[in-house]
Amino acid sequence: MSVKWGVIGACGIAQRRTIPEGIIPAKNAELIAIMDVNKNAVKEVAKKYGVKYYTDEGSILKDDEIEVVYIATPTYLHHQQVLMAAKMGKHILCEKPMALNLREAQEMINISQKTGVKLTFDYMMRYHIYHQKAKEMIDKGILGELVMGRAQLTCWYPPIPKAWRQIPHLGGGGSLIDMGSHCIDLLEMLIGKVVEVSCFTESLVQKYPVEDAAIGVLKFENGALGVIDNFFNVPDASSENRLELYGSKGSLLSYGTIGQSSTGKMVAKIEEEKKYQAEQKREELKEEEIVLEPVNIYQAEIEDFSRCILEDKKPSFTPEEGLHNLKIILACYESAKKGTAVHI
Repeated sequence: MSVKWGVIGACGIAQRRTIPEGIIPAKNAELIAIMDVNKNAVKEVAKKYGVKYYTDEGSILKDDEIEVVYIATPTYLHHQQVLMAAKMGKHILCEKPMALNLREAQEMINISQKTGVKLTFDYMMRYHIYHQKAKEMIDKGILGELVMGRAQLTCWYPPIPKAWRQIPHLGGGGSLIDMGSHCIDLLEMLIGKVVEVSCFTESLVQKYPVEDAAIGVLKFENGALGVIDNFFNVPDASSENRLELYGSKGSLLSYGTIGQSSTGKMVAKIEEEKKYQAEQKREELKEEEIVLEPVNIYQAEIEDFSRCILEDKKPSFTPEEGLHNLKIILACYESAKKGTAVHI
């Protein structure tokens, strides 16, 4: 049995990744229709997949065949489109970040609860096979007591005319809100809830009115610390997009697993017996490469949400978690502005 999907905003990340890698190959999903304001582009995408197309949200939401919509539009449109979709009884997978502010986010949660539709957000990196493996190893205590985590997501994003991510009131910020929200989600999934942040943002290279550089320091509920680093000014091939996890028994280090790819690699360095060495010699420790068969993160996400709909279960990533993620991002911006730590 398949859940019937529609896509709002089909000519960006949806056509590059989520439709071809997620909805089309998913075993329990079927693409029914797509929508985009770019008529020529949406017509071509619809032709490619043999589905209906629309050029406004109202029309696609009136399509009774559609059960769930993937909203892949700029951040400033999320609030309005989620409310519209919920009122039409459609389940919703919405792009991140959730909204521009907490009022909008809470209204999105309220309407989903009132109408009974399922609402989740596109944090597909949590489905990466190596991130799932890291979670499993942490839960088993293999790393001991977690003390620190780092998540890096960086790319080259030059000025582009009318690019909504470079316009503050359309995207809500720059590299931090766009990429840092993923990094925060991964560290919370693996380490626990963030309770305090300190953050620095700068505009160093790219000449647009949002930050192209951001570093956040996170304090978790269990006392562990974390770092996220997100830059729009480092060439893509120069950034390893790393996930680093450190505990009292060793570390897990992954390379190239944070991002839109389903590949990458992970190594473990585990020390069961530890002795104090005053000279702090770094004796060679054999690292173990963890080799797993890749699982497409978009397909895994679409299948998971479709399964939640079919089995009438709570989404794996709840709207309340989306709200909490936004609270952390906004607290980071507040910290950067005030030059002080901010409690969540």
